[in-house]
Parts: sequence; C-alpha cells; structure tokens
Amino acid sequence: MASALDQLEVPRVMRLSASDQIAEALRDAIVEGQLATGEVLRQDEIASRFHVSKIPVREALKRLEAEGLVSFSKNRGAVVAGLSSAEISEYMDIRALLEARAAGLAAARITDERLAEARQKLAEFVASQNTGRWGELNWQFHSTLYADADRPILLAEIRALYDKVERYVRALLAMTTQTEMPKTQREHQAILDAFARRDPDAAASLTRAHVLDAGATLVQYLNDHRHHGGNT
Repeated sequence: MASALDQLEVPRVMRLSASDQIAEALRDAIVEGQLATGEVLRQDEIASRFHVSKIPVREALKRLEAEGLVSFSKNRGAVVAGLSSAEISEYMDIRALLEARAAGLAAARITDERLAEARQKLAEFVASQNTGRWGELNWQFHSTLYADADRPILLAEIRALYDKVERYVRALLAMTTQTEMPKTQREHQAILDAFARRDPDAAASLTRAHVLDAGATLVQYLNDHRHHGGNT
C-alpha cells in the first residue's frame, strides 16, 4: 500500500547528520502539506526510507514534537500534529509581536541593497500565478526586510512560528483568487515604504497589523472550513 512518505525524495544520509536531515525532510513535508494532520509516522518505514537505524529517526521525531509538528499517541505512535483555531490564533498573536519587533529594529538600519532585494521579492510575489508558492514568497519578502535587525535568534523564532501554521496558511492561499490579493499587496507595499523611509515606528505598527489581520482571516477560514466538514 502506498504511503505518504513515498513522496519524499531523500538522499542516502550520513549517520552523523542523519537526525538533522530526517527532521528537515519531515518538517518540509508537513509544512508543505505532503504529510497531513493525523498521518502516522512509522519509525521503521522512515528508517528504511533514509537507510538509517531507528535511533536518528526517534531523535528527529522528538525534535519535531518539541516544535509542535508531531505528537505521540499511546496507540498510534508518532503522528502529524494538528492545531486548534485557538492555538493558531495565539501563535499569530505571538508572531505579530515578534515580527513587529524585528521590523522596528531592521527599519532603522536597512541598507539600500537589502531594500532592493525586498522590492524584488515583493515583485515576484505580486507576479506569481502559483498559489502554492505564495506562502514561501511571503516569507522571503518579510524575512528579507527583517534581516538587517541582526537578531538571528529572534528571526529563528519567527521562522519556527511560520512553520507551525504554514500548512494552514497554504490551505487558505490555495482558496484565494488573484482578485482577493490587492489588500495584501497594498499592505506589503505600505510596509516596504516604511522601511524605505527608515521609519521604525511605522514599520513595526504596519507589520503588527498585517500579521494580526492575516491571523484573523486564517482563523475565520478554518472555523468555516471545519464547520462544513473539512479536515485541515
């Protein structure tokens, strides 16, 4: 019987870094929706797929459990974890706080080169017809703006929060049409303009509002979707 893990194209990994590589591959598959909520992650199957013993597999799964992407059930073992609407709302609230902080720090010191890179990322986002890429293009735009904050731990925490909710964001974006994108594009442009003015207060305020609005839209979508029998 075919397994969801059959979708993963993985190289033969070295034992020393096997745990990291397995965690990364599974994380990407969960975030991208290849491994759905409730999917059982069988350790022997993963070990065979990666040509390793079960030890690095267990290490990788425990790491993903700490990140909130995997949970362990007494009867089923490791499964892809799901999030409630309340949990997603709280994660988005935290993201709004952290991203506003990153934006405020970065806006005052952003370089012309970084601004040019952000403009290019935004142009790619606006031009893309592929809804499957919108989530990653959105991250590339924002993370480029935050880079000059010079706060690697802060940015790593923001990325971890992205990963927790990204599969739900992608489900929402897949239902979004080109005619519904202008609001997001206007918000992105306003944020970029604040960075171009080197205005940290405006950059922080606009970023916080942007993330909170996205969170509210996402929660509303999920509540409607689940109410009508969806299993996202």
